[in-house]
Amino acid sequence: MENKAKRRILFLGETYRADAITWINGLKEFGDFEIVTWELKTPSSGIFNRVSRLVEYCGAMFNVNKLVQTYKPDMVIAERTTSYGFLAALCGVQPSAIAQQGISDLWPENSILIPFKKLIQHYAFKKATLIHAWGIAMTYSMKNANVDMTKVMVCPKGVDVSRFKRTNTKEIPTINAIVTRSLLPEYRHSTIIKAFEIIHQQGIDFTLTIVGDGPQLAHLKQLTQTLKIGSKVEFTGRIPNEALPKLMNQHNFYISMPTTEGVSSSLFEAMAIDCYPIVSDILGNQCIITHRENGQLVKVDDKEMLAKEIIWAYENEEYRKQVIDKNRKFVHEKANYKQNMKIIADRYHELITNFKTP
Repeated sequence: MENKAKRRILFLGETYRADAITWINGLKEFGDFEIVTWELKTPSSGIFNRVSRLVEYCGAMFNVNKLVQTYKPDMVIAERTTSYGFLAALCGVQPSAIAQQGISDLWPENSILIPFKKLIQHYAFKKATLIHAWGIAMTYSMKNANVDMTKVMVCPKGVDVSRFKRTNTKEIPTINAIVTRSLLPEYRHSTIIKAFEIIHQQGIDFTLTIVGDGPQLAHLKQLTQTLKIGSKVEFTGRIPNEALPKLMNQHNFYISMPTTEGVSSSLFEAMAIDCYPIVSDILGNQCIITHRENGQLVKVDDKEMLAKEIIWAYENEEYRKQVIDKNRKFVHEKANYKQNMKIIADRYHELITNFKTP
């Protein structure tokens, strides 16, 4: 790193999210950056909240400009190209880096606002100095949107492999599965629960731990009772990320059934900590998991196939042992937080230096 001077970055995004925390902490640790943050205060769930959030967003530019004038950041970074990324483009700070969070950020796909979102995303792409694709799956939609691919950096933030590692070497004889995705409809927790009801009906013992919070919590708890597997399913609620490795060490299977995915940090965490992954057969997961080579891919919303694949993996223990060794090595080499965040932080310093140099 050529310039070790303390530099200031304005981060636009939701700082409670694990991805944002990883991004911010990595820049502090490996770039010695000072981070100033701003985010919308209104939750995005519920019709009333969405209207209130839109009103808040309309006044956001005033607040962001005030921060720029007060703190005079050397750079602005933002998550989601269709919201905070657009604000980053409007605030005028350069250099700027925006991160696409999903395979396109144009979500939900059936929204009447998609044409409008395409317009503001195009503007954000055009004005950004650097565009983050946390995984290769994100680049396909960028190419389709005619993004200048020379501005795109494909590099996951990664996971801290010094924390996400297997410390419990005790054999786990049963299916102890964990799900670590937010309790939102697009993560299809109900499909997972229904698959485990099928496993229960076949007399196979298991535990299922569902980590996180969200609007589906009450519905999912009721579903486990209706299906008579409530005693085997634990809902932990939201837990600190620091507590997650210890909890994951008590499990040997990781299940994730999203309908859309860019790149999943939680999948990397599971692979690093020797949890065998069974995930939905969608582009973001296909770029990491090859079916029955380093995990399993299951058709979205297919509870019967999910149950069948879980049972197959459980019965093929030697195969699973080979997979977890392979997956751990992959994360250490390709998705190592300390390695990748240093690369990202160094790139930011380089961009700032280039903009400051006449």
